[in-house]
Amino acid sequence: MDILTVVERSERMRRVRQAGTKPELAVRRVLHSMGFRYRLNRRDLPGRPDIVLPSKRVALFVHGCFWHRHQGCRRATTPKTNTDYWLPKFAENEARDVRAIRVLEAGGWRVRVVWQCETDHPGQLGESLREFLLCSNCDA
Repeated sequence: MDILTVVERSERMRRVRQAGTKPELAVRRVLHSMGFRYRLNRRDLPGRPDIVLPSKRVALFVHGCFWHRHQGCRRATTPKTNTDYWLPKFAENEARDVRAIRVLEAGGWRVRVVWQCETDHPGQLGESLREFLLCSNCDA
């Protein structure tokens, strides 16, 4: 049973940000410290990637582990109440993510999903992003 009223739950859910989240800011900090410049939330690209490096044709999505169902992550829990709402919502989120990535890749973009839990370790995240961004023999 939910400990919040319907109004309280609605207000709490309304406050969940879509852009400028803490994980997104962490990724932006890492990229900036490595000297990369980027654009944010390009509306003209499928899925509206959170961060785009146009010169490298790279699109980065910063996904919350809960909302986008990061497999094996402790943050990707399923609420015990109102599962008739949550399960289809999560399924649609995942399907939308897959569609956007496929369309971007078909258009010649390299796509990387950065999970919220990855931002807990900025050093490792920086190495991972550096390796991805500086890949010299990648398909693009």
